[in-house]
Amino acid sequence: MSREQQVDAPRAPGSPGGWDVRSEELVADAALVREPDAWRGSGGGVGAGAKPARRGAVDPVKALMHRHRELCERAVDPLEIAAGLEAHGVTDRTAARFRHRDVFALAEEMYARVPRDERDDRGEGERGASVLAPSRGAPEVPAGWALFALLPGVACGLAAVGIELSEGRARYAVGLGGALAVAVALRVALRYGPLRSAHHVAPATRAWVCLLVAYALFGDGLMRAAVAGGPDGLWAPSTAAALGLSLAVAPAVWCARLFAVGARGRLPLSRGLAEFTAAVRPLLVGIVALYLCALGALLVGAAAVYGVPASAGAWALGALLLLSRLLSSYGFTRAPLLMLGAAVAVEAVSLASVFAGRLPGAAWLAAPVEVAVRAWGPGAVPLVACGAAAGVLLLHSLRVLSRASAHGDGAP
Repeated sequence: MSREQQVDAPRAPGSPGGWDVRSEELVADAALVREPDAWRGSGGGVGAGAKPARRGAVDPVKALMHRHRELCERAVDPLEIAAGLEAHGVTDRTAARFRHRDVFALAEEMYARVPRDERDDRGEGERGASVLAPSRGAPEVPAGWALFALLPGVACGLAAVGIELSEGRARYAVGLGGALAVAVALRVALRYGPLRSAHHVAPATRAWVCLLVAYALFGDGLMRAAVAGGPDGLWAPSTAAALGLSLAVAPAVWCARLFAVGARGRLPLSRGLAEFTAAVRPLLVGIVALYLCALGALLVGAAAVYGVPASAGAWALGALLLLSRLLSSYGFTRAPLLMLGAAVAVEAVSLASVFAGRLPGAAWLAAPVEVAVRAWGPGAVPLVACGAAAGVLLLHSLRVLSRASAHGDGAP
């Protein structure tokens, strides 16, 4: 049969011009693919040491290489091809249809069958940059990102000093101006640092974060007053929690950078996807633990300055915010949206139940929250709400951020 009569594999429905796991399974199962055109400048041959191409009418691996030609051409090792296939939904089960034990074994054959001149034409600079190239919203950060991370803490510290030195209406003006300054500084630190998101952050996510921060500042005081039968007037915001969380932006950004560099550095050292996952998961746990220690120290220090107990709820909130932003920076935005919303819902329902318990015959509604607040303080509510959500996000992060496709070149 002439090359003009050869047919490509069927494309998956709903993915015009694309290629996904359904197409690859069709290739392996139905064996409908004949050898595609030869690689550019290779004459259809393979490099020295490569596995011999399958002879005969059917060669599904060659068809897979044809569909992922760009990935195969720029790959500098099999792991990079494996990461790209993983990002496109190829699993070990799919690899078995191509008569390989797992995705990495399939990637090794694809890498071996790429014509050597296609790989050797690239300079050493491209070889080194390709493996460490960022992906999925973890781009290289501009110079000065480490200093930008200090801006929220500096702005909040200056605002706190201004509030202490002012009185009356001037204090409210200084507080409002300080809040705006912290918001601008936080935007700069996130936009020009390792925690910036390459994907659009949903407005709902921003709203949930604002509500959680507002509860950290005002929620404990309102909850304490509500359980005591109030509120009878205005209650003071938790300046210590605000200062501690603002100062913690710097260690959050630095920890995110450590994780990105550490994970990418393990790509060329790993001999397979399982080995890479086993190396990245302890790294992620260590980074989160390091941040929690830094956050706890900052919250304790800020509380000591104001002579109040450290807020356990703010500590849990900081963990939730770090994991949410870390996932978003790699392009995983759905789980943070759901968990932030769940934490807001728990805090809102807890606070509403206290007021609803004042209705005739409805005291049982407020009983669980009142018992918890009297036993452990008002910080128990955000500790449970944010802590549970942070725990779920940590488990999710261990699953998705330990994939090679989240860090290596070839990710979507």
